[in-house]
Amino acid sequence: MAYVIKNNMDSVNALKNLSENTKAQHKSLQKAASGEKITSAADGASEYAISEKMRVQVKSLDQDDMNAQNGISILNTASGAIESTINILRTMKEKAIDAANDSNSDVDRAAIQKVIDQSIDQINDNAQVSYNGIMMLDGSRNSAVVAGGTYTHMTNEQLATTTTKDTKLIDLLDRSNNTLGIQKNDTVVVSWVKNGETNIVKVSPLTYPDTEWQEVRPGVEKLVPVTRDHTLSTLIDVSAGTDLLIVDGKTKGYSYIGMDEANEPVYTTDGENGITIRAAKPGIEGQIAGFTLSVFDSEGNPRGSVNAALDSFTETIQAQNQSDDNALVFQIGTKANQSLKAGFIDMRASALGLEAVYGDNVNAHFDSTLVPENKMTVVSNRLDMSSQATANAAINVIENALQKALNMQTKIGAETSRLEYTSANLVMSSENTQAAESVIRDADMAKTQTAYARDSILAQAAQAMLAQSNQNSSSVLSLLQ
Repeated sequence: MAYVIKNNMDSVNALKNLSENTKAQHKSLQKAASGEKITSAADGASEYAISEKMRVQVKSLDQDDMNAQNGISILNTASGAIESTINILRTMKEKAIDAANDSNSDVDRAAIQKVIDQSIDQINDNAQVSYNGIMMLDGSRNSAVVAGGTYTHMTNEQLATTTTKDTKLIDLLDRSNNTLGIQKNDTVVVSWVKNGETNIVKVSPLTYPDTEWQEVRPGVEKLVPVTRDHTLSTLIDVSAGTDLLIVDGKTKGYSYIGMDEANEPVYTTDGENGITIRAAKPGIEGQIAGFTLSVFDSEGNPRGSVNAALDSFTETIQAQNQSDDNALVFQIGTKANQSLKAGFIDMRASALGLEAVYGDNVNAHFDSTLVPENKMTVVSNRLDMSSQATANAAINVIENALQKALNMQTKIGAETSRLEYTSANLVMSSENTQAAESVIRDADMAKTQTAYARDSILAQAAQAMLAQSNQNSSSVLSLLQ
């Protein structure tokens, strides 16, 4: 081996090894200090990119969960207000049933009316509930409603499936095809409430005069008077023709009821024929808040079995004003449009049919100038309890309002349940994504410490060998003495 002093290759080699071991020691120290085996893209370009995407995914999922939790808070706020409204309506129905009992005097009913007025005020207050300044139940956060708005539809599915609007009252059958036993000399009382007005019409007997062309001799016809039996259609025409229409779905199949807020057809629940009372005008201002048909015999006694079948008109399509889609949108996904929409119907007293759309409360009064002798109209801007008849009519109004509130409460409950499931799924997805990212990114501390100890020892050994190689070069000086 030649003795050289210009290029000390042993020193160069030792220095190289020392540098590499020092770098390895530095990286091991970084991994141990950070807990990550990939601290930069240089440690693994593809793994670094994948893990960074996973970190973004975890952050997004965590934000989605926060959005879902905020959505649950909003829905719970609305649900609490509706729960209060339901409790109030429950009390109002109790008061209406009390007022419909003639054990009460007009003074007693006036006291009940005060309770009703305060209850309606509270329902309006409930509808002003907000979350972070966002109003929910005042109609401003409704889903889209078709142009012109929707009509009130109330459907009876307790009459025979063969019933049409042209069926005679005396021929009406129940769902089991048993005759109702209505007689021509019975009295039918039709009552409904529209925009604060309680209307009560008595129709008796159940026939009406008409004329028809009859042949009096060969080739000669003459208009002669005839007596016809009232049908469901003529009964509604003569009693409430300006406010109500009756339909039976004949043109679109007998199970057809009408069109909802999304302009989609609505059908009876059992797919069979139903008789539907429809408001003549759309929107909240034209809605029919309550509709009652009652039959009394010639002595004024109610026909219980008949009334059980006839007084079964339940609201199948709710009256709503035309509206853009203003529903709340909860972003609950990491991609665009992965969201849940929550629309809230108007829960103010006017939308529930408990008071008029416009105007302050006024005392109830009879308007005899606008109605025939057999019709009573009580004009009030609020549900009226001033008489037995109006209190009786109010019972179905409150029942319909209660059904609206329960439907909205059920919808909110279903949406809340979905958000809770969504939140649980988001938490699980975040956890699983973070676990996958950990496999790629996190350092095995036992291995890291082992590698650090190895690199530290190697660095020390290289340092010692560098010193030794430098010392070896000085031995050449002995040759020059």
